[in-house]
Amino acid sequence: MPPSRPFAPVPPPPAHQAAPRPRRVPVFPALTTPPPPATLGKPASLERLREGGEDGRMPRIFDAKELARLLEPGESPTLEFKRSTGELREGMQTICAFLNGAGGTVFFGVRPDGRPEGQQVSDQTLREIAQATERFEPPAHLSIRRIRALAGREVVAVSVEGRQDVRPFTFEGRPYERVASATRRMPQAKYERLLLERGHAVRRWENLPAEGLTLKGLDRKEILRTRELAIQQNRISPDTSRDIGDVLDRLGLRVDGVLTQAAQVLYGTQLLSHCPQCHLKMGRFRGTEITGEIVDNRQEHMHAFAMVREGMAFLERTMPLGARFPKGTVFREDRFPVPLEALREILLNAVMHRDYSYYAGYVAIVVFDDRIEIQSYGRLPAGVTLKQLSGSHLSELRNPLIAETFHRTGAVECWGRGTNRVIAMCRRHGMAPPAFEERQGFLIATFKAPMIAEGKPSSAWGVSGKMSGKMSGKMSGKRRERILDLLADRAESSIPELAQLLGMTTRSVERDIHRLRQEGRLNRVGPDKGGRWEVKR
Repeated sequence: MPPSRPFAPVPPPPAHQAAPRPRRVPVFPALTTPPPPATLGKPASLERLREGGEDGRMPRIFDAKELARLLEPGESPTLEFKRSTGELREGMQTICAFLNGAGGTVFFGVRPDGRPEGQQVSDQTLREIAQATERFEPPAHLSIRRIRALAGREVVAVSVEGRQDVRPFTFEGRPYERVASATRRMPQAKYERLLLERGHAVRRWENLPAEGLTLKGLDRKEILRTRELAIQQNRISPDTSRDIGDVLDRLGLRVDGVLTQAAQVLYGTQLLSHCPQCHLKMGRFRGTEITGEIVDNRQEHMHAFAMVREGMAFLERTMPLGARFPKGTVFREDRFPVPLEALREILLNAVMHRDYSYYAGYVAIVVFDDRIEIQSYGRLPAGVTLKQLSGSHLSELRNPLIAETFHRTGAVECWGRGTNRVIAMCRRHGMAPPAFEERQGFLIATFKAPMIAEGKPSSAWGVSGKMSGKMSGKMSGKRRERILDLLADRAESSIPELAQLLGMTTRSVERDIHRLRQEGRLNRVGPDKGGRWEVKR
């Protein structure tokens, strides 16, 4: 490998010209071996540029064939060619676009057709590049390499990686984005959205102080229920005291004695006046349009855990209960038109991942004759598309504190596969998977399934919207059978845990257990704490 060409010492700047101010230029691995993890705060060095690379190591010298291979793909969303650093400003605009996207490389000294012709690289050229890198905000991680092309001429490669955790970047005060192989000014709306997302990592609505909220304004029983379930899931220390302040501290919902907005959402009791966006709307409409007759209509302000329980109870009493005879068996199988676990998963996502910053936002469960819609205010996080919800995707948490608290109870996994599990459940059930759409600021999941008994559109409902006694009795019996099935395998389960697993209210579970004990089908052995259930078939 031939040695690098020696350079004369860099002359000092004229007296009337201020020396370039030191700036932070981290490193991104582009055409060489990876450096240590990049961090902001490393000063730029013209000496490193003169030696051939911003990371202070001697550059790798590419021969003509290898350089041609690098340039062969042509200009693309991550590759740009400039004939010389005479187009330095335009090249740095493209670097800004790469920073705001998936990263990329700009080659200076390459013709638009991909032929490397190189250019003379003088100390003035290096000074101009160093000064240009100071115009990024926030400071950018760049890797600059010099590659020998023709005799006495070099290609300069400037590479960056996309930084989704730091973007948006600007160059000379303007943001840019890459569209196919072109660079353009980023629209103002997108720039503002990226700014909000950048701040979201540290300052979010959920971790702001909840003004005026005290421990007296929280649901003590629900907090202790969370503690019990989290201990059972081994997701909180068994040594955690029953002091609700201590529980909230461990969950990150109280910081330095100050309760957060997340604590309000999860356990608040005065939500209409203090947090009106904790709003659950439940409705049953005849026909297939919102203009149809309202059969059942409920508007509730409640905390997140209650929303899930009440929402599932509404769906369970609203959906018709059908029956089938599975192949190879003589026993009838009662089932709903949509699997309850699939509905529960989508409802959990709607409650956990919605945008709580808008005071008029809400979660809605809307049942028509031909479908169920679960609506939640807030669009998908940046980088997640509607198409990805039906395939493999990473978990993007808008409200990490809220989602983590649900995770501690065992309600969710937080691996980004919830929608995939819902699709699998629906297919096993013999129905189409849900459709996802964004509409007027809401994310909507739609389950297409008949919500009326075949040929009898009003058989289960009276004029007032209440279920007939016959249907209600069938559904209550089905619930009690599910409780017995669970207790047969989980004899030590508590009533709160059963409510969580079944998507019911604790009051409903207590009522069903009381009925089962009266019928002699269930017995309690031992005390309330430390005892167990005994199922009698």
